[in-house]
Amino acid sequence: MADATPPNDQMNYEAMAQDALRGVVKAALRVAAAPGGIPGDHHFYITFRTKAPGVSGPIEVLSKYPEEMTIVLQHQYWDLAPGETFFTVTLKFGGSPRRLSVPYAAVTRFFDPYVQFGLQFEPPPEAEPAPAEAAEEGGDDETPPPDDGPKVVSLDQFRKK
Repeated sequence: MADATPPNDQMNYEAMAQDALRGVVKAALRVAAAPGGIPGDHHFYITFRTKAPGVSGPIEVLSKYPEEMTIVLQHQYWDLAPGETFFTVTLKFGGSPRRLSVPYAAVTRFFDPYVQFGLQFEPPPEAEPAPAEAAEEGGDDETPPPDDGPKVVSLDQFRKK
């Protein structure tokens, strides 16, 4: 009889594919960070695990979302800096500009509703719960223009039921 046990993927192709698809997120954020920002009517919903290693931001914001948080990059975001392993961005929460830092490995979903393009990733391994570090930057001479409120959105309205 033949052995019914599937072969052990020592190449770890699934992880390679996940990393490659996270490269799409990184490339999209690089376009958004370029002069002129996100082109046309494109905009991004980015969901990430708030307790994943390397995620940092204001503790009062991250503590409201103990599992996952979704941010929207559309009209009002500042200082978007997509790096090799993480991105940082300033968004307004409760009318105050706050900086977030998110490793690409923490991203679980990326969606551009303008073209109905979405990616879903396997969540990263759970880390030990640790308090989120505030990513406060003092001494900023530039203040982003005022907006009409926070840009955190629950994804429940977009989930298929």
